[in-house]
Amino acid sequence: MPESPQQNVAAAQHSPLRRLGLWFFGLITSGFLRALGATWRIETLGHDPQLPGTGGPAHLAALFHESMLPSAWLYRDRLYSVAVSRSRDGDLIRATLLALGYAEPARGSSSRGGSAALRQMVRLVANGTTASVLVDGPRGPARVAKTGTVSLARMTGRPIQPIAFSARPAIRLSSWDQSLVPLPFARVVVAYGEPIAVEEDAARDDASEQALTRYLDRVLIKLHHEADGILLGRQPTR
Repeated sequence: MPESPQQNVAAAQHSPLRRLGLWFFGLITSGFLRALGATWRIETLGHDPQLPGTGGPAHLAALFHESMLPSAWLYRDRLYSVAVSRSRDGDLIRATLLALGYAEPARGSSSRGGSAALRQMVRLVANGTTASVLVDGPRGPARVAKTGTVSLARMTGRPIQPIAFSARPAIRLSSWDQSLVPLPFARVVVAYGEPIAVEEDAARDDASEQALTRYLDRVLIKLHHEADGILLGRQPTR
């Protein structure tokens, strides 16, 4: 029986030539990002719960998709794991993350392989790996989180750590998430919110899960405004 087009695509994705190409892509993009990020001036608002060398417990980092680039640089070489979609774009992101010193990512999204990715991330956190979730990915809408982050917090017993980024000078890409790209020598503010605890029985029904997810949206948006305010000379409000 002849192979289907889907089988042919899958075989090509796992061919030695494609793996070599992805490895080379990750090497180039990670090198570029390491060089760019080395010029940034990082300012912190709040407290990073797992600074290198502190031995803090694994946690769940929650960010909007727009913060992917600066966060990928800031948390390099910590062996964190990031949920990455099962797509060609996801393959490219995985290659870059591995070259930046991240652990093997959980693969899946709200539209494809989400339950498998959730189970994989539960196992990773249980084994002590900090997991990062781009909560409004992979396709948006921007700044509207999916409920999977709340489910993950409930299943792992770990609180959600909201994180937001702002930068000047910077550009915004024309993508759906308007990804933030700090320019060379930019000031980059990373803002940490208070961890959001999710009790084991607090989000078992859809209404409760949605309510907690919308609360996470509000916290992240507030953090973005506070990070923007630092760069504009305004004092953050708590």
